[in-house]
Amino acid sequence: MANEGPARDGPSLKARAIAYLSRREHSRLELRRKLAAHCDDPERIEAVLDELERQHWQSDHRYAESYAQRQAPRQGAALILQSLRRQGVGEDELRALGAGLAGTESERAREVWRRKFGQPPVDAREYARQYRFLAGRGFSAECVRRVLGDARD
Repeated sequence: MANEGPARDGPSLKARAIAYLSRREHSRLELRRKLAAHCDDPERIEAVLDELERQHWQSDHRYAESYAQRQAPRQGAALILQSLRRQGVGEDELRALGAGLAGTESERAREVWRRKFGQPPVDAREYARQYRFLAGRGFSAECVRRVLGDARD
């Protein structure tokens, strides 16, 4: 009987990968990490990932769009793009996605600000607190200044 390599007991790598992808989209890097726990052969993992990509089961483009859609109501473009970069999404995908997120960033920042604070800062200390909160959520400095400036008016 031929040995298929150092795979561990249980479902095949492809079956595991499809099970992960059936729950939600995964980046190629994320899927590689999860499959590595079940196989010690990186070449087998890459072969499975290539096959899944050819069959359109896995797509970094779909993953990036799905992730951005989930995070956009709470986070700014900078934080979303940084997270996607860590997940191995390519720069071309990030540029296209960043352009779309930038178009709605002010509206999203205003909504996050409204839910958290709802009233304009009364002094410099409160302004700094609100500014830090929105900047920490990944909204650009210009966007934060615009939101807090509009809140004062």
